[in-house]
Amino acid sequence: MSWSVIQLECQCNNYPWGKQGKNSLAAKYAASTPGGHFELDESKEYAEMWCGTYPTTPSLVLSSGEDLQKHINANKEKLIGKSILNKFGTDLPYLPKILSIAKALPLQIHPDKDLAAKLHAKDPKKFGDANHKPEIAVALGKFEVFVGWKPTLEIQKLFTSIPILKSKFINESQTHFNKETVKKIVGQILCASDEEVKEIYETLGKTDKKEFGEHSYIPELLPRLAEQYDKSDPGNLVALLTMNYLVLKKGDAVYVPADGIHAYLSGDIVECMARSDNVLNTGFCPRADRDSIELFTAALTFSTDSPSQAILSPKPSSKGSKGHTKVLAPPMSEFDMLVTELGTGESENIQPIQGPSILIFTGGKGKMSAEGKDWNVKEGYVFFVGAGTNLDFVAEDGLEVHTAYCEA
Repeated sequence: MSWSVIQLECQCNNYPWGKQGKNSLAAKYAASTPGGHFELDESKEYAEMWCGTYPTTPSLVLSSGEDLQKHINANKEKLIGKSILNKFGTDLPYLPKILSIAKALPLQIHPDKDLAAKLHAKDPKKFGDANHKPEIAVALGKFEVFVGWKPTLEIQKLFTSIPILKSKFINESQTHFNKETVKKIVGQILCASDEEVKEIYETLGKTDKKEFGEHSYIPELLPRLAEQYDKSDPGNLVALLTMNYLVLKKGDAVYVPADGIHAYLSGDIVECMARSDNVLNTGFCPRADRDSIELFTAALTFSTDSPSQAILSPKPSSKGSKGHTKVLAPPMSEFDMLVTELGTGESENIQPIQGPSILIFTGGKGKMSAEGKDWNVKEGYVFFVGAGTNLDFVAEDGLEVHTAYCEA
């Protein structure tokens, strides 16, 4: 017999942008699993805890050590449900993570389905699947992020009013910017030599703060980003001059489409994406790690929007019968995310979801009940829940749960 509620043992990776030792929420969560094998090393950076079935960093059934995907395959109709099996197959169609970010992630995009299929066919070792990777990021505290393009008029104002930018990138006759102008400028920055990028960086650092108008954060962030990587990294200029910079608070969320440019700068977040690990990088990383500039710019979507366009707002969810649950519903079919928040002594019932779920407890402690069985739960615990399972939560000291799920 297979229970529908399965506690998981999740694994962390050690990218250099992660927080160190116990400062990493990802590492603290992995270490909190009772009876797990994760040992926190204070000398290491821990960037991400993966909570799913993607083969490079799979979650395990805590009680047996079995690969979660293998367990699902043996009980697929019960755990996945027929409608999801028919639509997506046995693999979980989404991948939740906890990210702990000490410095900027690489400036990146994730290829759409057409490009992902071509890249996977050409280089399956580097591009391990043929899927797209739209994603959401939910702040667990203060979260800084570069995401999407500034409105065209704001980019135009920066590049036509600041002398070093005007002389390097703008023709005297150019009076109107459009998405092709932005694409050209981004390409020029990425193709510039280390010396050119460094010259622009140093000149911007000496420019009067008033010249940046409403983007006064640019000269403030310049030295911080250069310290993390280098003055010659083109990511500094692309992110600061052409991308939206957002500072989010706990509970805020952003949606990044598959071909949307982004770079997370700092904070702890719950991230969830379509099942893929494909990425194209071109800044905030060593030159040897950067992908083809031509490929990167060709894959980008250059529609420019206000920063608010990236925000994904929660809405009340009928799946929480007592009113303590909201849903984040990005414009994609692979997943939605429930956010349940309970005060001490409060309770919530989550109605059966007709597809598989991954629950990450992100605050407090309490009790979870399902199928006549109780679990003591606390911050850091992760569970898989099979299709059609009714869940009850009771908070002992507050309780917060982020639940990724899909329904056909």
